[in-house]
Amino acid sequence: MKVKLDENIPAGLVGILSRYRHDVVTVPQQGLAGQSDAVIWEAAQRESQLLITMDLDFADIRRFPPGTHEGILVLRLSRQGRRAIRALFQAVLAQHSLDSFKGCIVIADERRIRVRKP
Repeated sequence: MKVKLDENIPAGLVGILSRYRHDVVTVPQQGLAGQSDAVIWEAAQRESQLLITMDLDFADIRRFPPGTHEGILVLRLSRQGRRAIRALFQAVLAQHSLDSFKGCIVIADERRIRVRKP
């Protein structure tokens, strides 16, 4: 699956995703750091990528209805930091394949993973 990591996601997750054979790019790699949500979103859609972010704006199903995009995974953490993000992300991967998130909005926190399907 093609994946775009937002700038608020540690680049260290690229290695984890690559081991699962995902095609991963980061917002900073593409020179999009500091750009608006709209610019990041347009790039992810143009490139048919699942967007992984911590930006809660992308959790709005009215703006991003399931089935109208490649997919969005929003990580919500009570504690910030690379270790916490990595641990949550690995918990998500232990329970789900990213391919199953195609077209969905997924919100993951330390207690649960909610998947809004098309």
